[in-house]
Amino acid sequence: MNGAESLVRTLVDGGVEVCFTNPGTSEMHFVAALDRVEGMRCVLFLFEGGATGAADGYARMADKPASTLLHLGPGLANGLANLHNAKKARTPVVNIVGEHATYHREYNAPLTSDIEGLARPMSSWVRTGMSAGEIGPDGAAAIAAARTAPGQVATLILPANTAWDPGTGPAPVPAIPERARASDEAVAAAVEALRSGEPVLLHLGDRAVRNEGRVLADRIARKTGAQIMAMTSNSRIDRGAGTVPVERLPYPIDQGIAALKDFRHVILIGATPPVGFFAYPGKPSLLAPEGSTTITLATPEEDQIDALERLAEAVAAPPAGPVSVAPRPKLPTGGPLDQDTIGQVLGALIPEGAVICDESITTGRNFFALTRDAAPHTWLQLSGGSIGLGIPMATGAAVACPDSKVINLQADGSGLYTVQALWTQAREHLDVVTLVWSNRSYAILRAELANVGALNPGPKALSMLSLDEPAVDWVSLAKGFGVEGVRVETLPDFIAAFQHALATKGPHLIEVAL
Repeated sequence: MNGAESLVRTLVDGGVEVCFTNPGTSEMHFVAALDRVEGMRCVLFLFEGGATGAADGYARMADKPASTLLHLGPGLANGLANLHNAKKARTPVVNIVGEHATYHREYNAPLTSDIEGLARPMSSWVRTGMSAGEIGPDGAAAIAAARTAPGQVATLILPANTAWDPGTGPAPVPAIPERARASDEAVAAAVEALRSGEPVLLHLGDRAVRNEGRVLADRIARKTGAQIMAMTSNSRIDRGAGTVPVERLPYPIDQGIAALKDFRHVILIGATPPVGFFAYPGKPSLLAPEGSTTITLATPEEDQIDALERLAEAVAAPPAGPVSVAPRPKLPTGGPLDQDTIGQVLGALIPEGAVICDESITTGRNFFALTRDAAPHTWLQLSGGSIGLGIPMATGAAVACPDSKVINLQADGSGLYTVQALWTQAREHLDVVTLVWSNRSYAILRAELANVGALNPGPKALSMLSLDEPAVDWVSLAKGFGVEGVRVETLPDFIAAFQHALATKGPHLIEVAL
């Protein structure tokens, strides 16, 4: 058994059962080992950003890491943007990067690079394997690091000779550290704020924003008069009819400031302090009102559910009651094809158990509110702000949840970053519906021109924000990658195309003209 097989067996034994990959020469022994080890599914991508984004989407739904397999430093560099998103989402990923043989690096061959230097900004754990005998234990350490709360990107660099030299077999994964408990002082500070008689916000993220956390937060809110709100960007929210509803802090800075202006205390549970997505002239970076207090009840690394349970007990919160179920939204019967009617269609047609991957950017600002009472579903967001995640994230989610319909809400400009992942959806026969909001522009940047004070843009500036010369033909792109595609320009045509895609297994793309 060589080092590569030792590593693959370690991964499989450690619960890492999927490898998203775009390999090269240095990784061929790992690739060959996949045929000798049962239990590892290998999913090929045409671009490394697709592989890393899929690993993010898979782990968010599977609640365990997948691995990637990338080719040397340039392959890693191609995947870094979506590793950034995974890091911000606190997603567990075992990121494996091939490297020249240890004795070959000194000769500075064309693909030689500082792989550790490239990996560190987007990884919480980095190690370069030094021998085939240690590569199994190195892989086990990477799994443990990835699974350490709240979830981390762990990058293991695999020199070619550590893969082809004789290995020592699979290694056991070390014990995964338990989440630390929030301190008694943090609970006491939160209780004091809730008893102050002043407006309090329970700001939820990480595990606290899933329905178990929201049920506890809702109990506390009903007792104390506090309000609950999720972070702007969240890794995963299980929502829909029968779950405790939650709104998110708005992305536009003026709306975010307005949403928080009346609160005197902001209690963070698995969330980070609310800050502006960017800096804007004359506007604050911190969105909570001046003079308010921010209290951390539980960090993302800590046990937020335990902290909420202790807080609920401390304020004598009532037991959880039934959540009222509002009528499911009805399909619109007329009107233009715009953001509001699209949101109504989504609310009416999202099937139970669906996974929504949201990279709508500007078009989808109101979709979250309009789908609150849809059938129970899971909502994944772009958590790190680096566009190009939507199509790969949906691909990985579909691998994790083969029995669920995955619906990708996709801005057109963002989708073009990693459109090659459609090919993987076709190759793997994945049940994904991609809805492309085709406004043929980077619409969000038009608004940002004004927000940052860049007034009176001229033709050069505006041309940088347009995708209309020439217009991108999404239907032809989809068909070229093996995915059924259709363009719709009216509300009835959109409803009919979406219903067809929901009723038919396999990948579909609908270009929605806006």
